[in-house]
Amino acid sequence: MDSVKFNVSVTKGLLEKTPANVLVINLFEGVKIPAGATGAIDIALDGLISKFVIGKEGFDGKFGSIYVLPTYGKIAAEKVLIVGLGKNKDFNLNRLREVSEKVIKKCMKMNNAKKVISVLHGAGIGGFDPEQAARMIAEGTLTGGYAFDKYKSEKKNTKVQDFVIVDMVEENCKKAKSGIKKGKLIADAVNFAKNLANEQPAYATPTKLAEIAQSFKDLEVKVYDKNEIEKMGMGAFLGVAKGSSEPPKFIHMKYKSPTKNPTRKIALIGKGICFDSGGLDIKPPSSMLNMKDDMSAAAAVLGIMSIIKELKPNCEVHGLIAACENMPGASAYKPGDILTAKNGVTIEVDNTDAEGRLTLADALCYACDLEVDEVIDIATLTGACMVALGTVASGIMGNHQTMIDKLIKCGAAGGEKIWQMPLFEEYKESLKSDIADTKNTGSRMGGAQIAGLFLQNFVKKVRWAHIDIAGTAFIEKKGATGAGVRTLINYLMS
Repeated sequence: MDSVKFNVSVTKGLLEKTPANVLVINLFEGVKIPAGATGAIDIALDGLISKFVIGKEGFDGKFGSIYVLPTYGKIAAEKVLIVGLGKNKDFNLNRLREVSEKVIKKCMKMNNAKKVISVLHGAGIGGFDPEQAARMIAEGTLTGGYAFDKYKSEKKNTKVQDFVIVDMVEENCKKAKSGIKKGKLIADAVNFAKNLANEQPAYATPTKLAEIAQSFKDLEVKVYDKNEIEKMGMGAFLGVAKGSSEPPKFIHMKYKSPTKNPTRKIALIGKGICFDSGGLDIKPPSSMLNMKDDMSAAAAVLGIMSIIKELKPNCEVHGLIAACENMPGASAYKPGDILTAKNGVTIEVDNTDAEGRLTLADALCYACDLEVDEVIDIATLTGACMVALGTVASGIMGNHQTMIDKLIKCGAAGGEKIWQMPLFEEYKESLKSDIADTKNTGSRMGGAQIAGLFLQNFVKKVRWAHIDIAGTAFIEKKGATGAGVRTLINYLMS
């Protein structure tokens, strides 16, 4: 499902002598006389960068700013692209990935940029290890070069064919090669998740998700059909699936650590509502338009599981997805119905558009029965979380503070902001039902936390965290983001 059409590699050589359409160098904010690789190119260009670009044009190296300069045949590259890295004290690996995304997007818009070569940003004055720097450049370049143009007659990127990091030090090249490999893996997982979440709902059905899981080599994969799901007692999950002609699928992928003694056993649950109409409590058209994205978390889990054998984390990982559609068909579940989850908890349906938590309820029960150490569920769960945190940060709740803190830290390391939200006991009152153990919705106030408290009913004797990516998974006019992939990969590898 690759939507990036160029390769990233490394070669030993001198930047000024390496033929290319575009040479990418950098400049920290406030620098008047460039040093290092940028300084060497400035000298080769007879001071064009320092005298003209910085001096006369006033290019100041602010973060993400870009200046394109013709080389007039003075070096082997046809053009030089200077990218601003911002202030040296603020520069970090996340910023390196971000700036790499900006660079490749610019190159993809240029008329002639088939071969792009680049300095190993951050490995000089930035002080980063060459492997880490190359990893972030590769990751940013490949995620920045992503385009979902499967259904476009004219493809977005037919220009860039090769992106090559050039360095004159053999040891740097060796480390960079390793970093590029890691960066490619993470970018593949992110782009995999983006592709699935961007897909039309007619393609990304529960059956298709199951087929994708079954295509993963060297993983144990079990897909349960409707009859098997019913035998397992997953009444909440099946209740949601009733209104659709697409059959539900419960997907269980298992990765075994290459070592005999894995440090942890972890279950990752991704909400897999392949399309959410709201059911009989149907959404207005404007709210339904992007509801193909309601399986973004399932896409994230599938993206992670697609590369996990190559990542080789020292833990046992179970990837779980309760995949179905929430549709208002003739057999659809109704407000007032009583559903019984896998653990015997009865649920009064207060609103059919609060369906994701019902599918997660049974998935959580299943995960706890696996006797894992930790369960992490990730979901585009509540509009309330989007209202609270917008599109910049995901929300997190759970029953184990150390685990939550670690996930937040792993998110920050991957450039994904996560904000902890409380699980106050007072909110449980609004989930009380007169005729069942609980309702599936409560007060609109504190809606994200109330959803977390509902999920807590289905967690037993295990460390648990719930990540709500409702606001971060799909951005208007940009599409799917692959939210959660980097966070969870960092967590598994930590």
